[in-house]
Amino acid sequence: MQIIDLIPDNLKSYFVCLEEYSEEMKDAGDHKERWYNEMKDKGLRVKLAVMDDGKLGGMIHYLPAEQSFIEGEGLYFIPCIWVHGHKAGVGNVQKRGMGKALLAAAEEDVRQLGAKGLAAWGLLLPFWMKASWFKKHGFVKADRLGFQMLLWKPFEPDLTPPKWIRQQKTPDQIPGKVVVSAFVNGWCPAQNIVYERAKRAAAEFGEKVVFQTYSTLQRAVLSEWGITDGLFIDGKLIQHGPPLSYEKIKSLIAKRVRKL
Repeated sequence: MQIIDLIPDNLKSYFVCLEEYSEEMKDAGDHKERWYNEMKDKGLRVKLAVMDDGKLGGMIHYLPAEQSFIEGEGLYFIPCIWVHGHKAGVGNVQKRGMGKALLAAAEEDVRQLGAKGLAAWGLLLPFWMKASWFKKHGFVKADRLGFQMLLWKPFEPDLTPPKWIRQQKTPDQIPGKVVVSAFVNGWCPAQNIVYERAKRAAAEFGEKVVFQTYSTLQRAVLSEWGITDGLFIDGKLIQHGPPLSYEKIKSLIAKRVRKL
């Protein structure tokens, strides 16, 4: 295994999180590519784990906290570290040390860049981006928001811990309409899939449904709302966990339409 920087030949794979074979990824649109193009000149760094056969097995990306969806100063933040764990594609290649190697490479990189520390987010649930995994690698709790924990590893003493950017308000309703409000940042294909499906489903109902887009790629929008990614129907957050299917999103909209 070898850890390398992102090169042009690997961009296509990176944009779909190493899942070129996935039919679901076809619903993700080009949001991650646009996010990458926006952030690549603002400090975004990407590293890939290349297996002995030359195939990509894992990835990590990280960027200055000031460009992310947390509040922090002089830190880098990891939105995602992912080692392929599905049967399709290259197969399940987890538990081979790739994640540890990717994290170590990122830490070494940001230290050389002069960062004061490295932050990441983790789930308090036993699957992807586990908070407990980061704790095993020297990270400690900085903040918590529901089942999401913000963790960090300071490189200097007496630093102020980073914080989550918290929701500031909820999308308004419009009398006589169903309002579907979709917040999209672009960094995560799973969230991008939900956005694209919701947009397509909302269009099925014509003038009865108003579809609103909030691009939190713009820091001002993110700061105003305090929502990075999310799908709301008449002001109620409906998305939790893995991407909702198109059929499920459409049925939730239809339920509100029937109440008009």
